[in-house]
Amino acid sequence: MEPTTFVLFGATGDLAKRKIYPALFNLFLDEKLPSSFSLIGLGRREWTDASFRANVEQSIREFSRRQGKDPSFVKQFVETFKYSVLDIGRQEDYVKLKHLIEQREEELHLPPNRLFYLSVGPEHFQPIAANIQESGLGSANGWKRLVIEKPFGHDLQSARVLNEKLSQAFTENEIFRIDHYLGKPMVQKLEALQQNNPVIQGLWNNRHIANVQITANETVGVEERAGYYDHVGALRDMFQNHMLQLLMMTAIQLPRESGFDEVQVKKKRIMEALEPLLKQDVAASVIRGQYAAGSVKGEPVRGYVDEPGVAAGTMNDTFIAAKLQIDDYFWRGVPFYIRTGKRMKEKSTRIVIEFKEQFTTSLTEKKDHAEANLLVIEMSPNESITLQLNAKDGSGTGAVKPVHIDIHPAGEQLPEAYENLIRDALAGDSTFFAHWDEVELAWAWAQPILEAFEENLVPLHLYEAGTYGPSESDELLAQDGFHWWFDANNEQTNALVSQEYSYHNSWNTLVSLQSTPDSWRKSC
Repeated sequence: MEPTTFVLFGATGDLAKRKIYPALFNLFLDEKLPSSFSLIGLGRREWTDASFRANVEQSIREFSRRQGKDPSFVKQFVETFKYSVLDIGRQEDYVKLKHLIEQREEELHLPPNRLFYLSVGPEHFQPIAANIQESGLGSANGWKRLVIEKPFGHDLQSARVLNEKLSQAFTENEIFRIDHYLGKPMVQKLEALQQNNPVIQGLWNNRHIANVQITANETVGVEERAGYYDHVGALRDMFQNHMLQLLMMTAIQLPRESGFDEVQVKKKRIMEALEPLLKQDVAASVIRGQYAAGSVKGEPVRGYVDEPGVAAGTMNDTFIAAKLQIDDYFWRGVPFYIRTGKRMKEKSTRIVIEFKEQFTTSLTEKKDHAEANLLVIEMSPNESITLQLNAKDGSGTGAVKPVHIDIHPAGEQLPEAYENLIRDALAGDSTFFAHWDEVELAWAWAQPILEAFEENLVPLHLYEAGTYGPSESDELLAQDGFHWWFDANNEQTNALVSQEYSYHNSWNTLVSLQSTPDSWRKSC
């Protein structure tokens, strides 16, 4: 990586404390930061360099997954950190910032490579970008990059306006839109699984796959985010961005050694092939829910409408389930079922690939979904990739039982999503970031759903907190002959989640690992 100055807007905020500083520190421990690196934190608090560094050290002690073997590592990490007071709307503060950056670059012999990380509310993206441009902060002889967090707009029109404003100061290849789901290790291993294993790659199409299920459930409610969440709901908060990004990463067909340009093109093609919904037809494919009072993990919880800060009589959605279809050569006829909700029975983020039943006909005439062949990618709270295949029971009865093959890090401590994403942004690799074409197409696909919700064309179903959402979500799959995998009412399938199986030798007979990265091959 080239020497870099990391300019952090919102340096005193919660995201910086919980995610950014711990991520940078773990990159430092792994020697994955640029050899010459300086960080300048910006905020409205009247902090000194010393108080800023003390707060960074405290965040590492509280939130870093590692502390380092030597306590001096933290001191060494923060020694090049500086702080400057900045009011986002004051242009003279940017002139002062420019002088500080240039002074630091001269002191540390750094080229003018500057990464501007906006850990602030989306309403501040445009004025900060404009002030960076007007002050000359980004016009030096090095490179400049802008990192922003979602949301990227509130609807299709606002997203387009935001992108137009940002494009006046930064080109598209200089803008890195963080979707932290794309930084999850299992999402990134999913890409490698397709590219490096010809058996899996050969199965990745509508000839062999019956359906795909993508789930992101949370046990928490809106908590202190009620004021924000009541204006966005599950559709804007999760579905339009995180869930559609997971769909793209699951559906793309990637040749080996694909670069970020090819990944971007393939993801765009998936969104272009996603069958659009008409506003008047949304209710047939989308289930809308809101949690009522119930219990989670044995503790009673209030309903959404009784949460502090939630507007009386709100029709806001806290649960979305949808059936989507991709009209292309590889996926035509394969339903993609997506759901996400708050106050669910369990916290889980997973992708389930269910293979077609002809896989089992040579073993049994019984077509039982409980014995389906599955590929399961677990992202949270556990991280694993598991293949469930059916085989004859060795008892001689001719019965069929599932065999589970786990492809997981075998105890390896994986980097957190922000470590992967910050490292890639520093390296200029945009593979696992949201590109504008994808963002625009995702908003365009979601826009009819937003309008249908606003006009109450889609019923709002109440579901008891501590369940898996409204029963209509189950009916969405049942009408196609499928069911959600790994819900608590399916004890047999839950065994795949709750138990660990190790059949690594069997895996070698199924998938060639010759081209698999060394770190993954060793873990297998």
